[in-house]
Amino acid sequence: MKTNNMFKKESRTTRFRYALSIKSILFCTFILVGLLSTVQAQDSIQYTKPSWYFGVAAGGNINFYRGSTQQLNADLTVPTTFHDGSGVGLFVAPLIEYRPANSRWGVMLQAGYDSRRGAFNGVLTPCNCPADLITDLSYLTVEPSVRLAPFKSNFYLYAGPRLAFNISKAFTYQVGINPAYPNQLPSAAVKGDFSNVNDMLLSMQIGAGYDIPLSSQNSRRQFVLSPFVSFQPYFGQDPRSIDTWNITTVRVGAALKLGSGHRVPAKVKTDAFVPTVVVVVPEVTFTVNSPKNIVDERNVREIFPMSNYVYFDLGSTKIPSRYVLLRKNQVADFKENDLSMNAPENLSGRSERQMKVYYNILNILGDRMSKNPATSVLLIGSSQQGPADAREMALSVKNYLVTVFEINPSRITIEGRIKPINPSLQNGGTKELVLLREGDRRVSIESNSPALLMEFQSGRDAQLRPVEINVVQEAPLDSYVTFNNKGADKAFTSWYLEVTDDAGKVQNFGPYTTQEVSIPGKSILGTTPEGDYKVKMIGQTKDGKSVIKEAKVHMVLWVAPKENGGMRFSIIYEFNKSVAVKMYQKYLTEKVIPRIPQGATVIIHGHTDIIGDSSYNQQLSLNRSNDVRSILENGLKKSGRSDVTFQVLGFGGDQKLSPFENKNPEERAYNRTVIIDIIPKQ
Repeated sequence: MKTNNMFKKESRTTRFRYALSIKSILFCTFILVGLLSTVQAQDSIQYTKPSWYFGVAAGGNINFYRGSTQQLNADLTVPTTFHDGSGVGLFVAPLIEYRPANSRWGVMLQAGYDSRRGAFNGVLTPCNCPADLITDLSYLTVEPSVRLAPFKSNFYLYAGPRLAFNISKAFTYQVGINPAYPNQLPSAAVKGDFSNVNDMLLSMQIGAGYDIPLSSQNSRRQFVLSPFVSFQPYFGQDPRSIDTWNITTVRVGAALKLGSGHRVPAKVKTDAFVPTVVVVVPEVTFTVNSPKNIVDERNVREIFPMSNYVYFDLGSTKIPSRYVLLRKNQVADFKENDLSMNAPENLSGRSERQMKVYYNILNILGDRMSKNPATSVLLIGSSQQGPADAREMALSVKNYLVTVFEINPSRITIEGRIKPINPSLQNGGTKELVLLREGDRRVSIESNSPALLMEFQSGRDAQLRPVEINVVQEAPLDSYVTFNNKGADKAFTSWYLEVTDDAGKVQNFGPYTTQEVSIPGKSILGTTPEGDYKVKMIGQTKDGKSVIKEAKVHMVLWVAPKENGGMRFSIIYEFNKSVAVKMYQKYLTEKVIPRIPQGATVIIHGHTDIIGDSSYNQQLSLNRSNDVRSILENGLKKSGRSDVTFQVLGFGGDQKLSPFENKNPEERAYNRTVIIDIIPKQ
C-alpha cells in the first residue's frame, strides 16, 4: 500500500510540475508584453491596425479518457482492464494569423507540441493489488482555423481541423502491494511504449478567444494578448487501433501576437486649419445622411438625346475614327434600337455605353433618311481655317451618307462657315482656347423633317430624335451620402470633410463653398460593403480661423439591382447657357410631364464641362437644374398636380461626378446637361 501511495504522489507531483510550467509561461508573457507596450507607447505617430500577426500560443490540455485498454504492447497484457481517466498536458505552438482590419473574417495557423498526458483510474488486479497506468502520449499538431469576429469586436470564434503526428507513445504501469500483506516488496514500475498507436490523427476543434491590445495605435508594432479556450471532441481521437480508447480535450491558454501597422498619412489640411483660438461664427448645423441603399427592383429606361453635331479633329477634314463607320454590306443589319444592347463587355456605366450610341450618329441619320425618303438635311461645317475647310468637313459627312447608305445626293446640302451658329469661343476669350476651338470645329446637322428630329423641333437648334435605352445605371443620386452644412455659405469661405474609418484610415474631400454636398458611397467605401465612419467638418472663416464639427455615420455601398427601374431624360444646354430654348420647354411640358406618375420623385441634377472656373460652373449647373425644375413645376401646376417631390442638385464640372469624360469635345458637350431621373412611388 505504501508503494501505491508513493506512485500516486509521483503522479500528482508530475501534474503539478506541468501546471507550474504553464503558469510560468503566462506570467513571463505578461511581464514581457508590459515592458514592450511601455516602450512602444512613446511613439506619437498614428498607424493602422495590422492585418498579419505572428506569435506564440501556450496553454494546458485538460484530457479526458474514455473507453478501455488492456494489452499495452506485445510483451505486456495487464490482468485488469483500465477504463476512464484524466490528466493535464502542455500545449505550445508558434502561430500565424491573418485578419483584415475591416473584416469579420480571418484565418489562423498553429503548429507545435501537443501533450495528451494523463492517468487512468486505478484498478485492482486478481491478487487484490492496486494497479495504475500513466500515459505520456504527445503529438506534433497542425491546426489551421477559420476566424470569425461576429460583432466586429475583440471577441472572436474559430474552428478548423486538427492534424496530429505521434512523437511519443510512452506509458508507465505500476502494480502496488496487497493491503493484506503490507510487508511485501513492491513490484518495479514497468515503462515502455504502447503498440498499435496510430501515427496520424485527423480530428477537429472549435474555440473562442478575446484580443486584448497591449499597444496603443501610436505604435507601429502592436502587441495583442489573446486568452482562449477550445474544445476538441473525441471524433477522430482514437490513439490506438486495437481498443476502444479515445480522448476528449479542453484546451485553456493564451496567445501573444505581434503585428505591424501602416503609417497613417499626415493630416496636412487639418493641421493648416486647426484653430488656436475659439472664434464666434454664424450658426452652422452639420448633419450627414447615408441611405440604407437596400437594393430594389427599379427599371430605368433612358431617353438619350442625340446631339446634332459631329466634331472633327483640329487640322483634319476626315471623320474621326472614334465615330462608328459602317461598310456598305453592314447597313442592312444596322438597328438603332440594338445599339445599347450590343455594347462591348468591357464598357460599364453611363459614360461609355451612352457615348457608343452617340458615336453611331451618322448611322442613325443614314438609317432614318433611308426609311423616310422625303427627308432632307443641311450640313453646315464650321472651321476657323475658313469656309473652304469647313465645306470639306461637311462633304466628308455627305460622302459617307451617299456612299454607304445610298442617300440621293440631292437630299443633302452642304455649307461652310468660320464659326458655328452657337459658338463656344467668344470674342475676347483668353482662357482654355484649345478646348473651345475643338468644340467649334464641327458639322451641324439641320433639317425641317420631323421624322429625323426631336419632338416639337425643327431648324438650326433642332437635335435628332432621341434614342430609348434600357441599361443598368451606375449608383443613382439617391444612393449618395449627403453632407448638409446649413449656414456654411455665410459662415465660411470654404470647408472640407475629413472621413475616418474604424481602422484609422483618413480621406479628405473638398474644399466646398455650398451648403450641401453629395458624394457617391463608392468614393468613400471603395469595395467595402459597409462600415462605420467618423466625419469631421472643418470650415475656414473669413478671418482665417477654423471651426470643426463632427458626426458619426454608418455607410452602405449601393449595389446595382438585377433589374433597373424608373425613367431618365436628358436636356443638353449650349456652352455657358442656363436657360433652355423654347423647343425644350415644349418638350419638357408635352413629352416629359405626362410620363411622371402620381407620387413620383423627380431628381434633377445639373452638370457642366471642365472649361471655366469651378465655383462658376457649380452655380451654372445649379441654375440649369432650377431652370428645368421651374418648367416641370409650372407644367404640373397647370394640369392641377402637386403630388411630385423634387430634388435639385448641381455638380458643376466635378469630374468624379460628371456623366461623361472630358477628353473629346462631344463628351464635354454632353456634360453640359441636366439629367432628370423619374422614380416611381414605391
